[in-house]
Amino acid sequence: MSKKEVYEAKTEEILLPIVESFGVSIYDVEYVKEGSDYYLRAYIDKEGGVDILDCENVSRKLSDALDEADFIPDAYILEVSSPGLGRTLKKDKHLQASIGEEVEIRLYKAVDKVKDFGGILKSFDEKSITIESEGKDITFDRNDIALVRLALDF
Repeated sequence: MSKKEVYEAKTEEILLPIVESFGVSIYDVEYVKEGSDYYLRAYIDKEGGVDILDCENVSRKLSDALDEADFIPDAYILEVSSPGLGRTLKKDKHLQASIGEEVEIRLYKAVDKVKDFGGILKSFDEKSITIESEGKDITFDRNDIALVRLALDF
């Protein structure tokens, strides 16, 4: 496992009892470098959505637990937030929970000069994702997909 994967997995392990104590769940954890700064982001969720108090409570407890565990030698910025309405669907559990929902897919390379597609998430497996768009099923190779997220419907 890479350093990033180890940090994310260890953070999830520490975070799990914290979120359970506040009645929320872990949506995702990511450790990323943006510019010269490292960020450790924990996305939390619950039925009906999280609020600022949920984020604040989890952030305080997680910060203390991370300080105690002290397994990340680099300086980093801790952020705890909701995954948002247009949440990114990175993991199979996110895709499974979104079957039947409207999604947006962005490809790394254009197909017939188009990189962005939208439709209803129909199915997925380890190699592909299928959406229904304009009455037709379109299947994408997961290696070609840069981003999958829930569509924002205003």
